[in-house]
Amino acid sequence: MKKWSAALMVVMSLVILTACGQKKYEPLAINEETDICVICNMQVKDDAFATQLITKDGKNYKFDDIGCMNEWKEQNGTDNIGMDYVRDYNDKAWIEYSKASYVYDESLRTPMAYGVVSFKDKAAAEAFVEEQGVGTVLTAEDLASHEWKQNTDMMNMDMHDSEGHMDEHMSEEGTHSEEMDM
Repeated sequence: MKKWSAALMVVMSLVILTACGQKKYEPLAINEETDICVICNMQVKDDAFATQLITKDGKNYKFDDIGCMNEWKEQNGTDNIGMDYVRDYNDKAWIEYSKASYVYDESLRTPMAYGVVSFKDKAAAEAFVEEQGVGTVLTAEDLASHEWKQNTDMMNMDMHDSEGHMDEHMSEEGTHSEEMDM
């Protein structure tokens, strides 16, 4: 009986140690007053374009555009990433990068003009493409080989003018490609 008790204690200790050893990486809230994209040094807005990653040692990096997060990964590698997050375009919920679906089109207006937006599932991404009439649905795996080019025509536009996509997106109403193409 003592042997069984000792064996049970050893097994339970291993289970507890294993459970405690697993890090849980959670996204942090965006603070528009202090959060700056670590790549382009622009303000990170609390919007559908914000992304972030947490390294295995607990450092949190925030980005204003998924393209900036990709640039960070190219510069620093991905081995030390504990978790990376994007936001759902429709409701701004955080989604694990690998589980999200994406839409790319060079005409889609994003903060740094990479033209990639993220969705919590493929159906939402397909609905967006149907509604906008442009775009290609991609997976996280597809983005690994995606050509991350900025649309320089979009870079020269003011993202915050009164008739622009950004102001429309921040309202409860949806957006249309005409607003994005300005």
